[in-house]
Amino acid sequence: MSDCCSVPSDSADPRARAEMAFTVVAPDQSAAADDCCSTNGGETSTAAAPQAATVQHCPVCGKRGKKVDTQTVKAMLSVSLEEIRPVGYRFCRTEACTVVYFAEDGSQVFGETALREQVHQKHLDAEDVFVCYCFRHTPGTIREEIMITGESTAVARINAGIKAGQCACEVRNPQGSCCLGNVTATVKRVQAALEPMAAD
Repeated sequence: MSDCCSVPSDSADPRARAEMAFTVVAPDQSAAADDCCSTNGGETSTAAAPQAATVQHCPVCGKRGKKVDTQTVKAMLSVSLEEIRPVGYRFCRTEACTVVYFAEDGSQVFGETALREQVHQKHLDAEDVFVCYCFRHTPGTIREEIMITGESTAVARINAGIKAGQCACEVRNPQGSCCLGNVTATVKRVQAALEPMAAD
């Protein structure tokens, strides 16, 4: 199981860009057209085209994306899986960025409106967006439990579920890996926010 991923901050404000479901970026074919059927000494050129470099950074916010299994992307998309291409995909964790997944060949991005679930990393303070997709914990349910009992059992309950073989982060969590890091960070953030209230 993959390690949980921390959520980086982002100074840019890509939300000013239009919200996207998915975008296909057409490759530049001008060079290929110029070289098509070219000859050298009366013979057709058979030189192999250079292989495109892997795109590791989000084309909108510029932050490095986390590689995800294509099975995760397939499970999360609400659009036709005809959109899936035989390339690698990466997950953009930047809160203010509209991109969720982008293709490693730079040709395609998927935004949150193309997904079955809202993405925790894009809504860190949203009370009703899941931070744990397998066991359905949200910042709101974590806050409610702390206010009633003084503590959160979310992490312990998730660990129990993992030991029982009930976890399915690879296909239920948009980041494609364990949520424990996100849940732990959320619990600490909620506890910190409630401390002034407890002092009163």
